[in-house]
Amino acid sequence: MDTIYSLFQKTVTENSDKTAVIENDRTLTFGELSNLVDLIAGSFPEKITSAGIVMSHRAEMIAAILAVLKCGARYVPAEPGFPTGRIHYMMKEANVDFILTEMSFTDKLNGFDVRLLDCEICGLEAPASEKPDAGKPKLPAYVLYTSGTTGQPKGICVTNHNVCHYVRAFANEFKPATNDIMLQYSVCSFDIFVEEVFASLLNGAALAIPSAEDKKDVKSLMKFVEKHHVTMISGFPYLLAEMNHLSRIPSCLRLLISGGDVLRGAYVDRLLEQADVYNTYGPSETTVCASYYHCNGGTVLHDGTYPIGKPVMGAKICILDTDGNRLPDGETGEICIYGDGVSNGYIGNHAEENKAFEHTQDGCVRYHSGDLGYFLPDGNIAFLHRKDTQIMIYGKRVEIMEVEARLYQCSGVEQAVVRAFTDEDGLSYMTAYIVPATKDMRVSEVRKELSENLAAFMIPEFIVKMPQIPLNSNGKPDTARLPVVMKAGA
Repeated sequence: MDTIYSLFQKTVTENSDKTAVIENDRTLTFGELSNLVDLIAGSFPEKITSAGIVMSHRAEMIAAILAVLKCGARYVPAEPGFPTGRIHYMMKEANVDFILTEMSFTDKLNGFDVRLLDCEICGLEAPASEKPDAGKPKLPAYVLYTSGTTGQPKGICVTNHNVCHYVRAFANEFKPATNDIMLQYSVCSFDIFVEEVFASLLNGAALAIPSAEDKKDVKSLMKFVEKHHVTMISGFPYLLAEMNHLSRIPSCLRLLISGGDVLRGAYVDRLLEQADVYNTYGPSETTVCASYYHCNGGTVLHDGTYPIGKPVMGAKICILDTDGNRLPDGETGEICIYGDGVSNGYIGNHAEENKAFEHTQDGCVRYHSGDLGYFLPDGNIAFLHRKDTQIMIYGKRVEIMEVEARLYQCSGVEQAVVRAFTDEDGLSYMTAYIVPATKDMRVSEVRKELSENLAAFMIPEFIVKMPQIPLNSNGKPDTARLPVVMKAGA
């Protein structure tokens, strides 16, 4: 069985002189990237188990990750812009041996053993590493931190085997070739980054890393894409929605992958004639993606969203009721995933959350996603919403995602987010944040359209016009930056 590093070395052997990493001012071949990996790995202690990565996005970061994997250890990534307390919590819980970083970020890492990988990396005195690949397929490859219900982030432990499974599933569906170039746009703390880096490099494709200036807006990003002939982009649906507003996207793009949130037909209706567009689904706990849906020639569901498709190669999905029984097609239940992508679960003290990983009688591990969906007649899966997005208003259950979906169907709305809050008496109410499709949009008209499909108690109490929906570093709506309309009690 393969490890991430063994697949990388295989790719290096076959493509030593081909481009692996592209930046604005330099490129590295697979051979040069491998040499950089050896140089970094050669500076490590003899035995390591876990290393933090707090670096800016560039070739050295990619090489540092591969160097940790070469030594059979796991990496723990954190964006330098994360709050200091969050970085410290992650690195302490993951018990990192040291943190690979740069001089400008050391003030956030007091108390940790740090190793600098600045541009002067060539000055390292350590000889090139001759260490054999110490990794084993079942050993952890990385720990990815996601939001936890306890108020603290929880670290998902993903193995080499899990990632190699996904690299093969990606290759099976998208057929990456050595002339393909993947955009590295995602932050390192989200598993789209895993797809960008490993699904490209381990399949012989190159990785193009834009600068912060290139990423300042979608037009600058598309200039970078065109300049470096990027062929594949994987990102949140909000990035595709921005691209959808452009008159054209660069002709070099052949593949656009949406993941991490629901994909609405309105986000990509103009992109479908310009590239292959996929909607994907998969919790981080199941390694990047568990299902794919090809939107070109596909069908948008009644709520305006695309299905999430069918299981990727090496994965299986079932829909279960609350008692764990399989449901027939068309009936709503919890989306449960099993197969080669299911990870080792959460590290640290998360016994209650780890119950989501069910060990079945046939020796498999099945992950209970907490998402609701159902099978369509054609075998594709429709995603509905989280099990925990229901609120009670006037004693009646309201699905926030249903309200949000209806807002998107209003003629004057371009983007919408609905959030629930509680008043002084602890009662729930909803606020809708909308980006108008036209300058003369009237809130009264939006309310009128909503009333044609929603009961009165389901219509948000407040509607706030926004110039744009603020996004966090992961590319999702940033609730903390949405204005809160406070409501008094009865």
